[in-house]
Amino acid sequence: MTAQDRPPLDPHPLSEYVAWAGSRNREPILGVLKEKLPKDQGAVMELASGSGMHINYFAPHFEHLHFHPTDKDAEVFDNIKKLSQDHGNDNIADPAHLDLTDPDTWFIPEKANTFSAIFCINIFQVAPISIADGMMQCAAHLLKDDGFLLIYGPFRVEGTFTTDSNKEFHETLSSVGVSEWGLKDVADLRKAAEQHGLELKEQIDMPANNFSLIFGKKA
Repeated sequence: MTAQDRPPLDPHPLSEYVAWAGSRNREPILGVLKEKLPKDQGAVMELASGSGMHINYFAPHFEHLHFHPTDKDAEVFDNIKKLSQDHGNDNIADPAHLDLTDPDTWFIPEKANTFSAIFCINIFQVAPISIADGMMQCAAHLLKDDGFLLIYGPFRVEGTFTTDSNKEFHETLSSVGVSEWGLKDVADLRKAAEQHGLELKEQIDMPANNFSLIFGKKA
């Protein structure tokens, strides 16, 4: 699809724009997951699952793993469940409410140290950087000692735009007039991680000037 065919910018999880963006990035992210996810049984959580398009695309490739979609917005739950049913994905749990600004939704003792991986896709360009603190605290609580958090999206690096297209994307987001919209900096995510016992293990260059950031618990 060309830039001319790109739907209008709309961060709503059920919008045409989000569906378009998701179809572009799912294969590269799947490649990273195939390399990083455990080969034996385990549980994997998605934060901010939105429509459920990513988790339902990934799950069939990992039948040995059990996937757990979450979102703060219950209005998307029916869509997630419908996709799971339509695709016959029986290794996806029913979506659960999880709000990164509300520890009561994820600080559950029986789930501590139970997840092999947590992933979050294309959130920070339309979310305040302040949710990074909750995300890292949540991951530190839920991940196994050898588990990882994967955050995918476009970012600045040490205050610098890595490409002209990312700068243009940031300017487009900023022009909407929503204060939290815009590319965030990897340094801010790294700082939030360190406050909760996590560290940036890998920064993987991805197509279309995106990154996969892999965080894990400090040794």
